[in-house]
Amino acid sequence: MEYALVGWPEDGPQIRLDHREFSYAGKFVMSNTGKAVARDGTDAPPRDELGGDDDSGDRDWIEDDRIAAAVAFNEDRTDAATAWLRYVTVRNDRRGEGIGARLSGFATRRLRERGYDRVKIAVNNAFAYHALHKAGFGYTGDQTGLAELVLVVPAERTAAEYRAGLDVYRERDDLAPEEREFLSAKAGEGPPDVISVPE
Repeated sequence: MEYALVGWPEDGPQIRLDHREFSYAGKFVMSNTGKAVARDGTDAPPRDELGGDDDSGDRDWIEDDRIAAAVAFNEDRTDAATAWLRYVTVRNDRRGEGIGARLSGFATRRLRERGYDRVKIAVNNAFAYHALHKAGFGYTGDQTGLAELVLVVPAERTAAEYRAGLDVYRERDDLAPEEREFLSAKAGEGPPDVISVPE
């Protein structure tokens, strides 16, 4: 797996993802966020070479069948020391392999190297919450107006902190059976180990 920074927000990178294979695909054609991707080995030929033109003829697109995951990020509007991971998506057939967590860790490392003191993300389900803990994030105790839990790096990662976030999800009425099963399996556990992040 290759992890790469496509561009910073000021570069205006855009990625075309198949909406049938990726959640939030439409968010990656927006040019106001930076992007990073995880893609399968470089020996497979891409559908198109990196680049090309969009409909207006003035923006480069990245379209590559090898992309397994993508993350979009930008700076906080009110705190220049904080960056946000805005959207993380993993191709449907690659979910559960840890690619999203590794890519989130990779993007976070790049943002911290760029000088951001902290990186935050808001997650709306227990699966993403657990995956982001694998990337080194911890629950802040805060929620957005969209009922998303806010996580941050660096974080104080404790069993109590991890369980507090899972408890928030347990209180929801709209959980799918697989979410309830996942939450039941995690009862009493502490945060997962942080996975290794690609350079």
